[in-house]
Amino acid sequence: MKQNKLTLLIFLALVFGIVVGAVAPEFGQQMRPFAVIFLRMIKMIIAPLLFSTLVFGIAGTGAKHLGKIGLKTIAYFAVVTSMALVIGLVAANVFKPGSDFVINPKLYQTYMSQVGQMADAGTHGSMIDFFVDIFPTSIFHALAEGDLLQIVVFSIFFALAIIAAGKSAKPVLDFVESMSKVMFKFTEYVMYFAPLGIFGAIASTIGTNGICILKSYAKIIGSMYFALVVFVVVVLMLVCKIVKVPFWDLLKALRDPVLLAFTTASSEAAFPKAMEIVEKFGVPQRIAGFVMPTGYTFNLDGSTLYLAIAAIFSAQIAGINLGLEQQLVIMLTLMLTSKGLAGVPRVALVVLAGTLATFNLPLLGVAVLLGIDQILDMGRTTVNLIGNCVATIVIARWENEFDYDKMREFIAEQT
Repeated sequence: MKQNKLTLLIFLALVFGIVVGAVAPEFGQQMRPFAVIFLRMIKMIIAPLLFSTLVFGIAGTGAKHLGKIGLKTIAYFAVVTSMALVIGLVAANVFKPGSDFVINPKLYQTYMSQVGQMADAGTHGSMIDFFVDIFPTSIFHALAEGDLLQIVVFSIFFALAIIAAGKSAKPVLDFVESMSKVMFKFTEYVMYFAPLGIFGAIASTIGTNGICILKSYAKIIGSMYFALVVFVVVVLMLVCKIVKVPFWDLLKALRDPVLLAFTTASSEAAFPKAMEIVEKFGVPQRIAGFVMPTGYTFNLDGSTLYLAIAAIFSAQIAGINLGLEQQLVIMLTLMLTSKGLAGVPRVALVVLAGTLATFNLPLLGVAVLLGIDQILDMGRTTVNLIGNCVATIVIARWENEFDYDKMREFIAEQT
């Protein structure tokens, strides 16, 4: 009952935010602080929640299969993101959203300076540098910065040390277990502020961009959202069918974090609630605690699909016809350069700008997309979330640890 009430309030906040942003755009823009405050509240609980759940999950059940879980997780991520890439490429070549696009000169001048900075930010080190960076020099710095992968690495070693210490570490394990329970209760309290945060996010987004922007950008917005729907229906539903999990029941269970991800365009906003739900759905705590934060770096299905469309769009808008081989090389580069940038603001555009600059392609398309990035980000963030939740179930099933009885009980409670 409480869950249904929260969903209704979130939906009403979404509708009310659209109305306020459209009717009173200046007032809508002033509502943004509510969204910022809510996102800050979410950020303050992610690090302790992830640390406590992952440490207790590994130390409480043992670390025998941890290495296998890691390899299976990366393998699954590679396959699914490749499928997202293919769907994005096909959509961009079929719909040709950049062809005959009329550029607004004012918009071009407004955003080009930001695009140049993004191109510089997008050129980062090698994959070796990336893997070096996931090992924290200080756990306190990692916690303060909210670096999920660094927290995961520290938590794994901390849990292994608890296992090795044996009975003498039991008080520490008990403390971590209690902390995990407290953080889930903390998450429940923070979620009470979700409707206000969502109202602020939507009202400010519509107030800043206006409803009319949807008309001028209809082709690129429609192409991306259509491709996202195809990915969810064709890939994620098929994956759920293979592991014998009812996809629509899963989506119904995830309705609150899905609405959070869509309205705030923030993966962090939905992370705590999503992790809580997949555990209730039958995924062991240690698998959920490992797979979900890792997925936010390696399994950005929606962002990968968007990058494929955006790269081809950027070439089309400049009148450049890329061959299949050129497109594949650019896509491979985008996949590699997107890893590890999940915490960077406007990460998809940062990666896109840096990659286009590497291939000497015009950055005009990035300037055009920057004007509607918030609207596009809402869709890709939502698919990122759903994809990572499905991934936790797949890995749990692959390890023969998914609890189908728990899943059926949870589904029955939701009806």
